[in-house]
Amino acid sequence: MSKPSPSSYPAYFSKYINLVPEVDLLTAFENQLQVINEFLSKVTEERSTYAYAEGKWTLKELLQHITDTERIFCYRALCFARKEKSSLPGFDENDYAASSQAGGRTWQSLSEEFLAVRESTLLLFKSFTVEALNSTGISNNNPMSVSAAGFIISGHFYHHRNIVEERYLV
Repeated sequence: MSKPSPSSYPAYFSKYINLVPEVDLLTAFENQLQVINEFLSKVTEERSTYAYAEGKWTLKELLQHITDTERIFCYRALCFARKEKSSLPGFDENDYAASSQAGGRTWQSLSEEFLAVRESTLLLFKSFTVEALNSTGISNNNPMSVSAAGFIISGHFYHHRNIVEERYLV
């Protein structure tokens, strides 16, 4: 299966999808596991409370955001694959981050949670047939395919990893 057509997702998600080098979604998820592990190991507990500017998320909050977003997009993918007809709600990432309580957790526990969610993501997408991957639904008042949701998940991680390397780990 190749990358999703731009007509199968809102245009603003192209910035994430374009960061995924692979054209096969399962290969992208599998290849990204090493990248994720390298990324997680670069952050120490001490560094995880760092935010590069006033009002910006700490690394802990950022990792919780990545995890929350992955869960939400997996839910969307599942709903669309199962032919959900209702429009799914959007979410405010800043409200989620403010309510996450990530600062009270260890980097290790946040990392373990993210890796568990990613394993679940991989298993979910492995379970989808080609027909399911091509299924579409509506979230946040926009159409999206199951395949696009998967590529967005992968690209979303790369997007934030790049920000961390440019602004947090310098």
